[in-house]
Amino acid sequence: MIFALMLVPLLTSGVAYAVPSNRWRPWLLPAGSLAHLVLVGYALWGPPLSELSGWLMLDPLGKLVLGLISVVFFLCSTYAPGYLALRSERSNRFFCACLLAALSMMTLVTVSHHLGLMWVAMEATTLACAPLLYFNHNPRSLEATWKYLLVGSVGIALALFGSFFLAYSSLHAAFVLLLVGYGTKMGLAPMHTWKPDAYGEAPGMVGALLAGGVTSCAFLAVLRFYQICHAAGEAEFAREFLIFMGLFSMAVAAVFMVRQRDFKRMLAYSSVEHMGILVLGIGIGGLATFGALLHLIANGLTKGVKFLSAANIHRAYDSKSTEDVTGAIRRLPLSGSLFLAGFLAITGSPPGGPFLSEFTILNGAVSNGEFVVAGLYLLLLATVFIGMGATVLKVVQGLPSEQASVTDFHDGFVTGAPILMFAGLVVMLGVYIPPPLETLLRDAVQFLEAHP
Repeated sequence: MIFALMLVPLLTSGVAYAVPSNRWRPWLLPAGSLAHLVLVGYALWGPPLSELSGWLMLDPLGKLVLGLISVVFFLCSTYAPGYLALRSERSNRFFCACLLAALSMMTLVTVSHHLGLMWVAMEATTLACAPLLYFNHNPRSLEATWKYLLVGSVGIALALFGSFFLAYSSLHAAFVLLLVGYGTKMGLAPMHTWKPDAYGEAPGMVGALLAGGVTSCAFLAVLRFYQICHAAGEAEFAREFLIFMGLFSMAVAAVFMVRQRDFKRMLAYSSVEHMGILVLGIGIGGLATFGALLHLIANGLTKGVKFLSAANIHRAYDSKSTEDVTGAIRRLPLSGSLFLAGFLAITGSPPGGPFLSEFTILNGAVSNGEFVVAGLYLLLLATVFIGMGATVLKVVQGLPSEQASVTDFHDGFVTGAPILMFAGLVVMLGVYIPPPLETLLRDAVQFLEAHP
């Protein structure tokens, strides 16, 4: 069964590469991802899967991340046929094949219980995603792809170096190197420099998968090594370092988000902020750990709303600059409204899921007596809200600019329904956590914080 989780998308990737029709090939994405989603549902709530030689198994943390990845990929895949139909002038052979291969490799990350295998799976995910960034075939997308590969290669090399330190029982140095290495894949500051270019130049659905999938896999890798520190009695050192990295990432994101004129690059800095929130919650511990894992889910789903609605706005205006893009709600009533709603959700406004998760982290910080951390956390959240809000309001308010008439793109069912589904899940998480998901979250917290 574990092999099926990886083989189904991988085999579908091969079929996508072999199919000659540029028109019908994109429909393999929702078909393959639906099959993967069904298998994941069986793996999460069916009979326990057998462990394979200690190398492959699905534990509570893996289940949580795997479920998120499968849902995000499925919803993005339903957006893909409509998007690729608009780009019929370009072959989508490599695009479709690499998307499905990336899903297979992300699945491998979630089930890997050998540190070397997890390292290989993380790098394979990076390589599978690289061609997706170059889909537009222009100089800026080429630059973004090379930066993604270069910075990611440095990060994965540091992660390997940290694994060697761990093998020689140098735990503190190992954790620092591993956090920097896998933190590069997450996009934690100051290793975030690949994100603005990659998110800015990649198609919107690829940005959603990077923000909700690849970074979640990297966060899972960080959690694996945090568990080792916890088991070795060095949890306090790890937590202090995680708190520092979390606040630092939030601060860097806040600075670069102020007066940001490219709304897709703004989403990259938003991702830097939320990766900081994730490691901050784990660093605080206690109730905040539950909040961080809930935030992993809420952030991944909300990023789907933001990236896909931003992609539609970009397609309509043929520009990402706030100097050209105004009046999006009038030009694209559905996408413009969801872009605004996504901003309110991702910055912690009720009733979105991020409000509940961020409030839980704050509650955890106060309960643990971390009053300075709680104060800085609130200050940075407020700064991000103001900075991000200035950009978003420029995009959605006012009259449509002259740039609004350069294309005839309008909201349609195929490009709008996936965003609505993402938005529905985000609102649901803000008012109600389904019992099966709550069970997964509590099992993951218990597994992460368990004493040896």
